[in-house]
Amino acid sequence: MTPQSETHLKVLREIEANPEITQRELAQQLGVSLGKVNYCLKALIDRGWVKVNNFRSSNNKVAYAYLLTPYGLEEKARITMRFLKQRMHEYETIKIEIKELQDEIKAQKKEYRSHDGA
Repeated sequence: MTPQSETHLKVLREIEANPEITQRELAQQLGVSLGKVNYCLKALIDRGWVKVNNFRSSNNKVAYAYLLTPYGLEEKARITMRFLKQRMHEYETIKIEIKELQDEIKAQKKEYRSHDGA
C-alpha cells in the first residue's frame, strides 16, 4: 500500500466520522500539512469518492460538509482490506523476527553459562 493510499484511507475515515470537519482540523488530526489535506481532498473529490456540500454555520459563515459517496464507501472498504492484509503480513514477519531474537538470546545465555562454569 502506498503512503498516498494510506493518507486517503485516513482522510476517508475522518470524513466519515465527522463530515463537518474543517481542513485545518483534519490536518491537525492526521498530523499533516493543510496543503496536503487540500491536495488529498481535491483528489478524492475528483475521483468521485467525496462530495462537498455548503452550509451556513452558526456564526453565519459558509462551511463545508464532506460526504463519502457510495463509490467512496466502496473504495474505503477496498483500501481498508489492502491495509489490513499488509498489516497482517507485517505482524507475521515481526512475530518470526521476535522468535528468532528470543532464540538468539537463549543461545547466548547458554553459551555464557557454559563459559562461566568452565
